[in-house]
Amino acid sequence: MTIAAISTAKSPAGIGIVRLSGADSIAVAEKFFRSKSALSDPLNDRKLLYGHFVVEDEIIDEVLAVAFRGPYSYTGEDMVEIQAHGGSVGLERILSAFIDGGCEAAMRGEFTKIAFLNGKLDLTEAEAIVDMIEADSVSSQRQSARQLTGHLYRKIEDFRRRLKDTLAHLVADIDFSTEEVEPVDTSLLENTTEELLGEMKALLKTFKRGKMIQDGIATSIIGKPNVGKSSFLNAILREDKAIVTEIPGTTRDVLEASYSLDGIHLRMQDTAGIRETEDLVEKMGIERALKSMDTADLIIAIFDASRPLDVEDLKIIEGIRDKRVICLLNKQDLGSVVTVSDLEKYFPGAVLETSLIRQEGLKAVEDLIESWFLSGEVAADEVQIYSLRHKNLLSAAIESMEKGRDDLMAGIGLDLAEVYFEDAFIKLGEITGQTAGEEVLDHVFSKFCIGK
Repeated sequence: MTIAAISTAKSPAGIGIVRLSGADSIAVAEKFFRSKSALSDPLNDRKLLYGHFVVEDEIIDEVLAVAFRGPYSYTGEDMVEIQAHGGSVGLERILSAFIDGGCEAAMRGEFTKIAFLNGKLDLTEAEAIVDMIEADSVSSQRQSARQLTGHLYRKIEDFRRRLKDTLAHLVADIDFSTEEVEPVDTSLLENTTEELLGEMKALLKTFKRGKMIQDGIATSIIGKPNVGKSSFLNAILREDKAIVTEIPGTTRDVLEASYSLDGIHLRMQDTAGIRETEDLVEKMGIERALKSMDTADLIIAIFDASRPLDVEDLKIIEGIRDKRVICLLNKQDLGSVVTVSDLEKYFPGAVLETSLIRQEGLKAVEDLIESWFLSGEVAADEVQIYSLRHKNLLSAAIESMEKGRDDLMAGIGLDLAEVYFEDAFIKLGEITGQTAGEEVLDHVFSKFCIGK
């Protein structure tokens, strides 16, 4: 089967690409591509050829065409790409001609699925392609690129290789226990298993940071009414995103905005002022504020420095003491009755003075966020995970290995340990796709756009 799809966005653009893959790609393309050079000439493999796309003697577009013969192509099959002018009408006409010429319309992710099945890339690399496309910050794009180039695959394969060695020792001891074969040294297996478990757990610990880099830091801006929450959002974004008035309760819902700080993405949420109220709508806004606070990676808690801390301030402080918090003592322009030391006993090293109406103190806020979240440039040889699928499978593999290790240490029986280690081996293989079933593959590739 030969498949075809538009691989670029269907919108006005300088270039649009239609892609084919399959045994008949070159033959189908040559039905419509007119040029002085033939795509079917092996000498033109991977060379851009200028010509016209012609359907029933009508020139549809002036195009460039390139043929990639398998296995030296993205999918591992023969492929053709037609580079036409952008715009949905022309691209759709080219695609329709290919389908009339014998191609099947490609499904979501079908090109990459074929590449995976042909061994051109593993499942972690395939997933990274989607993440690269959807990246909304330099850090998330960089992280996806590292996974695309095989960093995670090589790490997981190293785990599997070492686990396979352990399994080989166990199987040999079980299968040849009645023969003159030296018995397995269980203490040595325990040590190697413990070492491997340590490395797997270290990789698992990278998930939280990797997830924040990929999805952005969920940042909740909280405080009582009229302390400057919306002013902070507007100031940090350098635009009037939120309505600012002196009327308490102006913000009644969670207002979301995106902010990029030196390559990392923050998902900001300006929330309703937290206070006791009988207003039903405002109560609903406060409930959403509390929910935002509970799920945040970072809380920006704003207090009015010109007024003494009251019961409502202390309730807010108590609710966020176990969170990652940056406290802003705002309205310094009105004079300060609350000092940094008053709040540092709750949040040491995380209290800053601001006057948002004067745009003062913002740089210090950004510097502190950077020091917390960007001290983390990943070293060239470091691997981290950010996919929930990878996290769950790695956790399951660790759990099985721990059970196998415990059986070894307890002397319960090598055959039971083998079962657990085999399960861990399979779980690790699911990460890279070597032991993943069709249902898993369908789920992964359903996230792709058509044409990729």
